[in-house]
Amino acid sequence: MLIQDLLHETPEDLSREESLKSTNTLTPEQLRKMNAYWRAANYVSVGQIYLYENPLLKEPLTLAHVKPLVVSHWGTTPGQNFIYVHLNRAIKKYDLDMFYIAGPGHGGPAIVGNVYLEGTWSEVYPNVSQDEAGLKLLFKQFSFPGGISSHVAPTTPGSIHEGGELGYSLSHAFGAAFDNPGLIVACVIGDGEAETGSLATAWQSNKFLDPVTDGAVLPILHLNGYKISNPTVLARIEHDELDQFLRGCGWTPYFVEGDEPEKMHQLMAATIDKAVEDIQQFQKNARSNNDVTRPRWPMIVLKSPKGWTGPKFVDGLQIEGTFRAHQVPLLVDGAHPDHVKLLENWMKSYKAEELFDKNGRLIAELAELAPKGDRRMGANPHANGGLLLHDLRMPDFHDHAVQVVSPGATQVEDTLVLGSFLRDVAKLNQDKRNFRIFGPDETVSNLLQAVFEVTNRQWDAREVGNDEFLAPQGRVLDSMLSENQCEGWLEGYLLTGRHGLFNSYEAFIRIIDSMFSQHAKWLKVCNELPWRRDISSLNYLLASHVWQQDHNGFTHQDPGFLDHVINKKADIVRCYLPADANCLLSVFDHCLRSRNYVNVVVAGKHALPQWLTMDEAVVHCTEGVGIWQWASNDQGSEPDVVMACCGDTPTLEILAAVSILRQHLPELKIRVINVVDLMKLQPCTEHPHGLTELEYDSLFTKDKHIVFGFHGYPWLIHRLTYRRTNHKLHVRGYKEEGTITTPFDMRVQNDLDRFHLVQDVVDRVPNLGSKGAYLKQNMQDKLIEHKHYINAHGQDMPEIRNWKWSDTK
Repeated sequence: MLIQDLLHETPEDLSREESLKSTNTLTPEQLRKMNAYWRAANYVSVGQIYLYENPLLKEPLTLAHVKPLVVSHWGTTPGQNFIYVHLNRAIKKYDLDMFYIAGPGHGGPAIVGNVYLEGTWSEVYPNVSQDEAGLKLLFKQFSFPGGISSHVAPTTPGSIHEGGELGYSLSHAFGAAFDNPGLIVACVIGDGEAETGSLATAWQSNKFLDPVTDGAVLPILHLNGYKISNPTVLARIEHDELDQFLRGCGWTPYFVEGDEPEKMHQLMAATIDKAVEDIQQFQKNARSNNDVTRPRWPMIVLKSPKGWTGPKFVDGLQIEGTFRAHQVPLLVDGAHPDHVKLLENWMKSYKAEELFDKNGRLIAELAELAPKGDRRMGANPHANGGLLLHDLRMPDFHDHAVQVVSPGATQVEDTLVLGSFLRDVAKLNQDKRNFRIFGPDETVSNLLQAVFEVTNRQWDAREVGNDEFLAPQGRVLDSMLSENQCEGWLEGYLLTGRHGLFNSYEAFIRIIDSMFSQHAKWLKVCNELPWRRDISSLNYLLASHVWQQDHNGFTHQDPGFLDHVINKKADIVRCYLPADANCLLSVFDHCLRSRNYVNVVVAGKHALPQWLTMDEAVVHCTEGVGIWQWASNDQGSEPDVVMACCGDTPTLEILAAVSILRQHLPELKIRVINVVDLMKLQPCTEHPHGLTELEYDSLFTKDKHIVFGFHGYPWLIHRLTYRRTNHKLHVRGYKEEGTITTPFDMRVQNDLDRFHLVQDVVDRVPNLGSKGAYLKQNMQDKLIEHKHYINAHGQDMPEIRNWKWSDTK
């Protein structure tokens, strides 16, 4: 193909678009009914925004019928109503398994209204009946105290996508399409949303879709020209430039442009038919002929006025087709009493008396346009993924146990061990195709490469000779360097009834802080909706963590995701910091079996000492926190100090400090506590995993000093424990010190090393006398010796590198 063919429309492209424009796909009767259905959806949308009385305008509209506080968005709504009615026609014509993702922010009036008109809303919420009384309830509940939000939310049947925060719709759509070969996900993308970084990157997701084993995504870019108060970029570039951009991203765009309803209905019907037939032909070719050529999947660009069919001018200002239509296009309140009549005229323009019978029910000939049963987009089972969820076939994690003859005698890379377990999970579920591993090019880096013994990276773009593990089909999606896409894909995958995990460098998981927040909020609301079925948990594996970034330095050191996660509802979030590989296996087996949680697991990939046998690890992880009796010497007496640790590296340093203390101060009674489940530290009144006051005091005592080595920012431990009785808590963790240096020096710079920890104990515990003073001086000497040694040799001292735990009773 010539370069100019790639950059410009070919004659075939032009003839294709012209033929679509000249096609009368709809008969006059179909056109009449579809336009009427669209009017009904627009009427119901406006009613939701404004009214809580007089839903069918059977009496003259007054200010008393209007909500005191009108809060919503109109601009995207009529366009989405237009799209929905046309997708309904295609579903019936082609018997499609399809559901709808509403990307444009607050397009709630459209989707709620259409789900109501098709009958799904009343099935899920029987009190909102399909009659005048139900219509009144539908209108009142929208964006009203005790009701539903103004955007598409978990309360909306048929939705897997929260419309409040922009940018994730296309990622969610692809996540839903993976391993769903019969599904088409219609994804409506707002032109404001298209300017977000995550959406801009999501156009490349088509390089990862396998036409044989996956479903399809039909993006519909809804260009209405404006955001809240500014024009949108893609609506203001030339047609050719937009066409070239979308083609350059690997799509075949079809344009539907205009504002005359009859012409737009004909063009949209023809265009959707063409897109569906393209999809079906691509899939048939791939599945029948084993053709692995990447399709140039179709997409639709719908260019229609913002606030289409709404008020054209209000108080001398143009509304329709401008940014002023974005939110509430018409203020109707005590300060604008003359606007009541404008609202009434607007609503009457849809001629509700032709659309609803005297009882307020959509007339039969229009109701017949909607699909039936599960083919309705609001009732599609994929949008309530728990309906389709099946348990994973799980290997026995004991088979992957590290043999621990004595604590600390063996050194192992924890995530390397986990990789073999995940390999077996992938292998056991190959035929079910319901488990995937996601990550931004870090699966091998995080030592999970064993999974490639049984699967590949899914990749549908070009391959060259030196590539590894690339194939059109695979259980791993890690070939795109975008945390946003990995998160969005995984969320879409989970929300449609499958299982998975996201592995990432700890520092850069922060890129998806907001995406995690939205998913956690989604789960929180779903827990309050009995009709929403439980889905598989969102599992994060954070490796290459803060204490293993001595080679990358300061930029790669940030354990703050833990701080962010625990802000969310306690019945949603779980945080685990296993101390060794056996604990990691036990924890991850639990996480993959769990439902409706966000599980964050922090684990190391560098060789570290292994502390517990598998049997011991299972008990310890089940408890979540406990005394390590083999490391403690306070049996039969009260401890003088509690040495606590949470995380693999802090555990190493706390135990090294304990060994020094027990060697030099054998009379000192030390209790060693390890924490796996971070939420155990919170009171049980705050988190379901939390310890009771009696349990906490029994472990940590009421009055002894606690020296706590923690993986992350120290203040997180203080925050979790501030209500506890014992406030003699001294936490050592990451304090924003780091560079390219040795592993041990990273700990020294943050005062988490064994020498600083020993000094801390000496400073806290009274009556250590001369022995304590000499030991503290010895530790200071060691710190200076350490600094001189690494500056001279570029590695840690032999006593650090070769240290082993020994029983010093």
